[in-house]
Amino acid sequence: MWLAPEEVLVANALWVTERANPFFVLQRRRGHGKGGGLTGLLVGTLDVVLDSSARVAPYRILHQTQDSQVYWTVACGSSRKEITKHWEWLENNLLQTLSIFDSEEDITTFVKGKIHGIIAEENKNLQPQGDEDPGKFKEAELKMRKQFGMPEGEKLVNYYSCSFWKGRVPRQGWLYLTVNHLCFYSFLLGKEVSLVVQWVDVTRLEKNATLLFPESIRVDTRDQELFFSMFLNIGETFKLMEQLANLAMRQLLDSEGFLEDKALPRPIRPHKNISALKRDLDARAKNECYRATFRLPKDERLDGHTGCTLWTPFNKLHIPGQMFISNNYICFASKEEDACRLIIPLREVTIVEKADSSSVLPSPLSISTKSKMTFLFANLKDRDFLVQRISDFLQKTPSKQLGGNTGGTKASVVDPAPESLPAPQETPEPPTSPSSPLSSPPSFSTQEVPTTSQGLLKVFQKNSPMEDLGAKGAKEKMKEESWSIHFFEYGRGMCMYRTARTRELVLKGIPESLRGELWLLFSGAWNEMVTHPGYYAELVEKSMGKYSLATEEIERDLHRSMPEHPAFQNELGIAALRRVLTAYAFRNPTIGYCQAMNIVTSVLLLYGSEEEAFWLLVALCERMLPDYYNTRVVGALVDQGIFEELTRDILPRLSEKMQELGVISSISLSWFLTLFLSVMPFESAVVIVDCFFYEGIKVILQVALAVLDANMDQLLDCSDEGEAMTVLGRYLDNVVNKQSISPPIPHLHALLTSGDDPPAEVDIFDLLKVSYEKFSSLRADDIEQMRFKQRLKVIQSLEDTAKRSVVRAIPGDIGFSIEELEDLYMVFKAKHLASQYWGGSRSAAIHRDPSLPYLEQYRIDASQFRELFASLTPWACGSHTPVLAARMFRLLDQNKDSLINFKEFVTGMSGMYHGDLTEKLKALYKLHLPPALIPEEAESALEATHYFTEDSPSEEALPQERQEGSGSEDAQERREEKGTSPPDYRHYLRIWAKEKEAQKETIKDLPKMNQEQFIELCKTLYNMFSEDPMEQDLYHAIATVASLLLRIGEVGKKFSARTAKKPRNGTHGGDHNSATEENEPPLPKPHQDPTQECQPPASGDPQAKASGDTHLGKALQDSHVMAEGGSGEGQGSPLLLSDDETKDDMSMSSYSVVSTGSLQCEDLTDDTVLVGREACSPTAAATSRSGGTVDTDWCISFEQILASILTESVLVNFFEKRVDIGLKIKDQKKVERQFSTSSDHEPPGVLS
Repeated sequence: MWLAPEEVLVANALWVTERANPFFVLQRRRGHGKGGGLTGLLVGTLDVVLDSSARVAPYRILHQTQDSQVYWTVACGSSRKEITKHWEWLENNLLQTLSIFDSEEDITTFVKGKIHGIIAEENKNLQPQGDEDPGKFKEAELKMRKQFGMPEGEKLVNYYSCSFWKGRVPRQGWLYLTVNHLCFYSFLLGKEVSLVVQWVDVTRLEKNATLLFPESIRVDTRDQELFFSMFLNIGETFKLMEQLANLAMRQLLDSEGFLEDKALPRPIRPHKNISALKRDLDARAKNECYRATFRLPKDERLDGHTGCTLWTPFNKLHIPGQMFISNNYICFASKEEDACRLIIPLREVTIVEKADSSSVLPSPLSISTKSKMTFLFANLKDRDFLVQRISDFLQKTPSKQLGGNTGGTKASVVDPAPESLPAPQETPEPPTSPSSPLSSPPSFSTQEVPTTSQGLLKVFQKNSPMEDLGAKGAKEKMKEESWSIHFFEYGRGMCMYRTARTRELVLKGIPESLRGELWLLFSGAWNEMVTHPGYYAELVEKSMGKYSLATEEIERDLHRSMPEHPAFQNELGIAALRRVLTAYAFRNPTIGYCQAMNIVTSVLLLYGSEEEAFWLLVALCERMLPDYYNTRVVGALVDQGIFEELTRDILPRLSEKMQELGVISSISLSWFLTLFLSVMPFESAVVIVDCFFYEGIKVILQVALAVLDANMDQLLDCSDEGEAMTVLGRYLDNVVNKQSISPPIPHLHALLTSGDDPPAEVDIFDLLKVSYEKFSSLRADDIEQMRFKQRLKVIQSLEDTAKRSVVRAIPGDIGFSIEELEDLYMVFKAKHLASQYWGGSRSAAIHRDPSLPYLEQYRIDASQFRELFASLTPWACGSHTPVLAARMFRLLDQNKDSLINFKEFVTGMSGMYHGDLTEKLKALYKLHLPPALIPEEAESALEATHYFTEDSPSEEALPQERQEGSGSEDAQERREEKGTSPPDYRHYLRIWAKEKEAQKETIKDLPKMNQEQFIELCKTLYNMFSEDPMEQDLYHAIATVASLLLRIGEVGKKFSARTAKKPRNGTHGGDHNSATEENEPPLPKPHQDPTQECQPPASGDPQAKASGDTHLGKALQDSHVMAEGGSGEGQGSPLLLSDDETKDDMSMSSYSVVSTGSLQCEDLTDDTVLVGREACSPTAAATSRSGGTVDTDWCISFEQILASILTESVLVNFFEKRVDIGLKIKDQKKVERQFSTSSDHEPPGVLS
């Protein structure tokens, strides 16, 4: 590449001059290429340690003038080819011009100007593609690509200098973190270390400090442990590695979500030496943290944050903290964790005003809302810019037309009174009266949705006055009063000041009348509900009457959702639950419906309207409990892992016992998935849900630890899992809420676990208090850190389970060992994942549905299969390999969706590796029959149209022993059926019957091969032998066999011609012909299976009679028509042959049979057959190019080919030779992961 000219004072230090002229010098770096000796080793080491650009660009061109000692770099190159191109350009375009100048200064000025001009021109061309990473970073990316052989699509995120510990020796080098890989390169005194690890293979990633490795980062995969240390900034490096590993786990978990994630925003202002991707990842991490902290919708993007103070009227203080601004919200978080938190939706803002600064209150900013609250921020660093940003966002807020004099002291709403949005948004704040939770939102579509717009608890609870409830009623009244005072002091609704006092009130229990309202506010569901008016009603309407697997599961679970509660003992509650769950399954098909969602949703419906329950469910599933309710409950398993880790740290004695009994995994899943609602009396569990909506998952973990701690002594005495489960079950059943004003609901679990001596009752508020006292040290940041660590473990263990399941699904007769199958699976999966990295156009292969059976989740397309086939096949055919791979793919792709799964892939590989000579030949034979061989490849002058119509039978040509029940078409039907109707067991019986039939195939069932197919087979064999040590013997043998088979085919043709005369003149054939002509006027010959066109009719073919297949009979009838009308139609058609396919190299062997396949049909006369006389050999046939045509009546059977090959021992030995697939798999992994050093192995003398 051309470089902006820079001075070089010592031109020959560490460089060798290879070419020179009066104005330019071309140099090569010492130590690059062959030779170099000790100097080369030292230079190479220096280049790596100092990260010299010479490592990636070992060639350069310098500008020189005769009298000056100063040189100027003008170009560099990674290979001789690249640098030679630049050198030739300079010689052709500049040398003559430069010789005209008198002054050397003018020459240098002219050269520098010219080079700058070239660079500017190149940059102008690059501009539209967004050349986003200028300077040194771009150079580092080039180094990474060259060193590790990565494609253009692989983006470098950042690179760091560090040491990799190889044994006990640190190797200093460079760590490159790309979107999909972790790479490390070191070169010290001739010793090279090159590592490539895919992020999807990482099972453990942690930062630790030991005596051996001082402050290091540990990266584990399934088969190695890597340690890196001596980072300049280990914190930043580790954080970035975490983000990239997290992205990879997301890719394994949910490929569609990953693809959305992958679309990173483009940088606005690229900075030198900083990766745009790195900035994007940092921005993403901040966004996620911001949304999680303030419970904001998933599409909210943080615009910026700044330090400031907030005036809190309740305690008359200016609290220091951070103000965050995004497109729809202004938020504040105090430095002290519990002091104050504030969320102001921009849809509520009426006035933004810059107040006058004073020494007490510098740079104040006042924000007023529709609920008559005013917030005063001060100590803002760049207040004018901030106000402008807020003003810009206010302009875009959809709820009203905003305006105002932003140039003056405030940005105000022109007219806050008129409302353009529907009713729910006109009163977005809950009313001040705590007795009514929400000013009832208008009921939508009342005819279709019979439920009331309030919680079911209100509908089904007897309205007894508080006074009649005695002490409980008085306690409830006190709670309501406390909240009323709180609302008065701290505000009500979304703009409430959230402080330590708010948490205290939540811990004391939310009054029933306020529960729905506060759940909506604390979870953030309120924001989504008011910004999406009518969304739920629309979903209900769309999903009504739709049938899917999710709706089937929902129907099954409806009556299991809190059956003990009166609200769900009648159709009103059941119908509401059905609508909410179905609407959510319709909104988020990735999750659809998962068990436990029904229990949680039924509780949400008790305290809120259907729409509110729906949005609370959205908040739970998509934000507060991420990945909990997908098909593999990954989120719950992750938090279960955290729970185990916390138990190990906090209750070590108990942890060992629990591991021994295997209890934790059994209990915690139901605790987390249902938020204790399924294991605790309802009125107690709902208090935990109150705290959960305010504090998040932290509360669930604390309570779980408190439950174990309370039962420690009993659990330590347990002898088995059942006993431990009973202890915990009975304890949880007796957790009571003595303050509940609802009539007690019998807990089904309690009825099952009650014993003779019930344990003492535990008050839920006491349990919560203990959990906060003992385990409140848990922080949200720590939980997120632990979640990341556990997510790696959980997803990788799920992937291992998937691998084992897939390997178990492969039939035992496939021939590969379990280890080989597992290795093949990893290679196959890596190829699928590569399509997500770099395969922009392979949309079908990219999308993976985790709900499908494991076998169907990873599939590859034809181009990916071609790459795998080339590296794994034992039948290397040189340039003919891609052709053979394409045929094999068509053979395996039964359902014609252009994708194959692992089972189909392994079946294809097994055909080449395992079985005896007959089986391998059968596999090869089928690769030269349809559907593997397509018309474009067959050397047929007869084929004017495609081989098949949709209803054309081609049963015999299908690789029946290959599919052994893989039944991709059936799998497709099964998937459709899964989504639309209950399973039809007869359908499965039919599949099994087909599988059994498939296994009966013998060599007699294989169709015969016509002449052009046979020629293709010979061509393949010729290419296959070209790289074998026994090449000459094999050529001789195959030439002999081919001559023999061609003569056998001739004899068979004469025999079939005699026996076919009678039926050909029969009336049946004539009727069929005329019928065909009526049905298909444009095509003179009927569509038919070409494998049958060369077969003699039934009277002359005992095998055809024996099969008794009606399809075969129809094809034979068609062949009568072909015998008359087919021969004259294709005479003028040229052969469809490519140079790659023919590989017609006569110099390699005088016995080359491929020459037979290279005959051009247009040169052949009508009456000459290809080989018709005894003396005719393949080479003789090649010389008789002046006459002959591809013979349509000629055919040969598999038995004849097999018998002929058995006569040649060298061919038998070739096919019976065993090849170790393990070595090929290792090579394939190297090809995928290892660096390429193509420029180091260039032939010498290229530039001389």
